[in-house]
Amino acid sequence: MNNDDSPVLLYAHPSMYLLAEEIVNMCTRLSNECSQSSQADTPSVSKRSIERTFSLSGNGLRAVIFRKTIQWKKFQDGFPNLFIEDVKYMAGKDVIFIGSFHTPELIFEQLSVLYSFPRYLAKSFHFILPYFPTGTMERVDTEGQIATAKTLATLISAIPLTAKGPAQICIFDIHALQERFYFSDNIIPRLESAVPLLLREVDRMADKDNIAYAFPDDGACKRFHHFFGDDNPITCVKIRDGNKRIVKVKDGIKSRKTIHVIIVDDLVQTGGTLKECGKALLEKGAKSVSAYVTHPVFPNDSWKRFVDSDVKFENFWIQIQYLMLERYVNTPI
Repeated sequence: MNNDDSPVLLYAHPSMYLLAEEIVNMCTRLSNECSQSSQADTPSVSKRSIERTFSLSGNGLRAVIFRKTIQWKKFQDGFPNLFIEDVKYMAGKDVIFIGSFHTPELIFEQLSVLYSFPRYLAKSFHFILPYFPTGTMERVDTEGQIATAKTLATLISAIPLTAKGPAQICIFDIHALQERFYFSDNIIPRLESAVPLLLREVDRMADKDNIAYAFPDDGACKRFHHFFGDDNPITCVKIRDGNKRIVKVKDGIKSRKTIHVIIVDDLVQTGGTLKECGKALLEKGAKSVSAYVTHPVFPNDSWKRFVDSDVKFENFWIQIQYLMLERYVNTPI
C-alpha cells in the first residue's frame, strides 16, 4: 500500500490547460462522492496553481496540484525558449504531464520538457497523450514509405528513467495495438480506451435493447468489437469501382434490419467514409444510424458535412478529452 500523502504535481501544455483544470475539478467531485471529509496537508503553492484533493483507491487522500509554472516562450528565430520555475519543489514528487502533439511544431518543445522532468528528480513521471497523431502511419506497405508512428515512438522512448523506474505513457485508442512494440523498454506504454464511456451513454438510451454496432473497416472491427460482446459484428468494406471507392456492408446486418446501428471508429477526418457507411447501413434496412469517434480531427471544418446531410445521423458522439481521462484518474500513482 502506498501511504505517500505528498501532492501529485500536474503540468500541461498551454493547449491542454482547460483539460487540466477539468481534471482537478473531477478529482474534487470524486472525492466528494466518496464522502471523504479529510484533506491532505500540502505546502503553500503559487497563486497560479490550482489545488484539489482526490481519493486514490483507498490509500487516503492526496492532493493534485495544477502547476502553471512552465514558461513557454520562443527565441526570435522561432525555436523554443523554455523554463520550469519550480524544479526544486518538483524534486521527489510524483509528476503528471498532459500533452498534445496536434501539430509537428509543438512536438519538439514538449519533448524538451518531457526529457527534463526526470532529470530534475521527479520521483515518478506519467505522460498523458490523448491522441497519438502519427498512428495512422504505423506500417510500411510499399517500399519507400516511412512509418512515422515508429519515429514518434522512438522520440518518446528517450524520456529518462525516474527514481521509481520507467515513465508511463498513457495513450487513448491508439490506431493499431502493435504500435506498443514501437516503444523501447525505457518507458511503459499504457493503452487505454474511451469506448466504455460510449457504453455508459448507450445504457441511458430508451432503445438500448435495440442497438447494434458497426465498424467502417476490418481494422476498426479488430480494435473495438470485443468491447461490445458481439460474435457477429457488422462491418463495412471499401470496394473499388473504376476510379471510385464504394462503401458496402460486408456482413453482420442480415438478421438485424430494424435496429439502431452505431458506427464506431477511433478517428474521423473528412467524414466521407462515415457518411458512406451510414448510407449503406440504411440501404440494408437499418432503422437509424449514429456515429461515435474517439478523436474528432475534422480539418478544414469538415464537420459541416454532417449538418443537413443527405445521410441523417441520430447522434454523433465525440469524446471530450477530459472525459477520456475519467478512468485514468482513478488509478494510483
